[in-house]
Amino acid sequence: MAIGVITFPGTLDDVDAARAARIAGHDVVDLWHADPDLKGVDAVVVPGGFSYGDYLRSGAISALAPVMRSVVDAAAKGMPVLGICNGFQILTEAGLLPGALTRNEGLHFHCVDTYLEVENNSTAWTNQFDAGQKILIPAKHGEGRFQASAETIKELEGEGRVVFRYTDNFNGSVNAIAGVCSPNGRVVGLMPHPEHAVEALTGPSVDGLGLFESVATVVKELSL
Repeated sequence: MAIGVITFPGTLDDVDAARAARIAGHDVVDLWHADPDLKGVDAVVVPGGFSYGDYLRSGAISALAPVMRSVVDAAAKGMPVLGICNGFQILTEAGLLPGALTRNEGLHFHCVDTYLEVENNSTAWTNQFDAGQKILIPAKHGEGRFQASAETIKELEGEGRVVFRYTDNFNGSVNAIAGVCSPNGRVVGLMPHPEHAVEALTGPSVDGLGLFESVATVVKELSL
């Protein structure tokens, strides 16, 4: 299967996301923010970084890019999409995921390894995990505090759409939410970086590889 990895001006982690996808056994297709063509990929990763310097709001400008209009259309048809850090911010700005990512509690940038608890292991990107499993993933952000209205939080919790939860909640997110998904479980966003935890030599674990391995199962089902 082929995973498309998008590059925006200011993207930092596209190369790492592509490497993680290749380690998981996938072909990788480079996607450019100004080109609406998704080039026939089976899934898309919107990687981390500081697209457009986080001007206006993190992810707000990138959400209007031609490639994102195609991603929104493809997601509506069931294509799996993963947003990591700035990618998560872009997905919320594009309306693919609810809520907003705001300045961390205490207004500090944090670069830490954090344990996440897998709350929902039935999404396109988490089906290789066990429910309740704790995975060690790096996090590096200044605007990762998940916020949403009380009604939206109730909906996310009630529908099982909280995918990952912080065990330390270092950024002060509501209900320690680290990642959420769309109603069909195909679109997932999280602030920590699974692509930095795919090799024992360079990461704190290889726990992040499970996200990139999980999506193959869903893509295979879609092609049957």
